[in-house]
Amino acid sequence: MIKPRFVLSILLTFLPALPSVAIELDEATRTVRSDVKGTQVTLTPEQVKRGKRLFNSSCGICHVGGLTKTNPNVGLDPEALSLATPPRDSIESLVNYMKNPTTYDGLESIAEIHPSIKSADIYPKMRSLSEEDLEAIAGHILIQPKVVSEKWGGGKIYY
Repeated sequence: MIKPRFVLSILLTFLPALPSVAIELDEATRTVRSDVKGTQVTLTPEQVKRGKRLFNSSCGICHVGGLTKTNPNVGLDPEALSLATPPRDSIESLVNYMKNPTTYDGLESIAEIHPSIKSADIYPKMRSLSEEDLEAIAGHILIQPKVVSEKWGGGKIYY
């Protein structure tokens, strides 16, 4: 009879030698709207990883799980993004928003209270973000509904 302790020690010995494998997202999942005309763009796996990392470090404090902690009525889910004025459901429009944020109806600037490139002096995390960084973050926001479905921006019933 093999002792459980022996099996466990063998397993723990060889486990670190096994390669770690991350799930690679397919092209359909990585394809999002690039602009308001509906042009599609497929993000590279590197852009996806970079977008996730940057979103979590720069935006995730207030937008964990696609929610908006300061205004729970407006999330980052596809419906909320598409109903904003102007619609924020493409990489181009999200990048524009991150540069110069406005209220949901688009009438007033909220750069003083929402992190943005325009208010980088107030929000230091925004200072070092390049155009490519903003595009990667926007891509992350747009692919999350395909990855976690209704949980993205779905509210406290999921988180």
